[in-house]
Amino acid sequence: MCVLPGLFLVLVVPIAIGAQDAIGVTEITPQLLVFSTAAGNVIASVGPEGALLVGTPAAASTPRIASILASRTKSPVRYVVIAQQDLAHSEGDAGWGRRGAFVAMQENALRRLGGDTMSEVPPPPPQFVKLGVDRPRIAFSEVLAFDLNGESIHIVRQKAGYSDADAIVHFHLAKVVYLGEVFPGDGYPSIDPAQGGTLDGLIKTLDGWTDSSFHVVPARGKVANGSTVKAFRDMIVTVRDRIQHMIAEDRTESEVLAAHPTSDFDAHWGHGRVRPDDFVHEVYSALKGQ
Repeated sequence: MCVLPGLFLVLVVPIAIGAQDAIGVTEITPQLLVFSTAAGNVIASVGPEGALLVGTPAAASTPRIASILASRTKSPVRYVVIAQQDLAHSEGDAGWGRRGAFVAMQENALRRLGGDTMSEVPPPPPQFVKLGVDRPRIAFSEVLAFDLNGESIHIVRQKAGYSDADAIVHFHLAKVVYLGEVFPGDGYPSIDPAQGGTLDGLIKTLDGWTDSSFHVVPARGKVANGSTVKAFRDMIVTVRDRIQHMIAEDRTESEVLAAHPTSDFDAHWGHGRVRPDDFVHEVYSALKGQ
């Protein structure tokens, strides 16, 4: 099967796992897949040298994803890099460690899961016990690079945007990038100051991926391209500038919320995990804290 450079082979197939869960598969190339799980998207590079998974897999999806990978490569080697997300939605290593995979996470994110201890190991989060999963056991600081299946893949930590563990994943030859929660895909972004997030860092990370030639995998939702990232970035900058202008007029947060500075964007971006008023609060707080 031949896929011309710059074109998608769009094959999206919902695959049942159980009564309450299903995954979708988008084939960008025969060796580059995107699995859509209940916890978020997962990019898979699969070929003769094994498989690399990057994203936020759901534990319930792991057996089916493992089966699909086994049908595409004879190699048992599995690398899994878990992307940063909030603890409430985290499913740890989604069960990949017990399958013998090399499972890694950015060190700041892993620390919040209790993975950076000098002595006694803390108990796992309650949802990990319920799901029967573990936390990743390997951490990286700035860069994690893979030369795998004929592809050069770099995972590079960014300036804090959603959090201080933000990292982009760049598949150089395929021109595919994954931005994690910096580009959620389902609506407004989250800027989490409790995890070191900053508005300026979020915008700076998005700035580098607005070229329409890039395929962009969001944290959740459909595969997009750089044009969608540009529209998303421009929306954030517009809302920021509106709120900055109102702050300069000494308006309170309640007055800013009442002005609905996101009103013309809500139809498109207002249906994700972050509600419009919550996004306004995030931006207002970030600007007031400068």
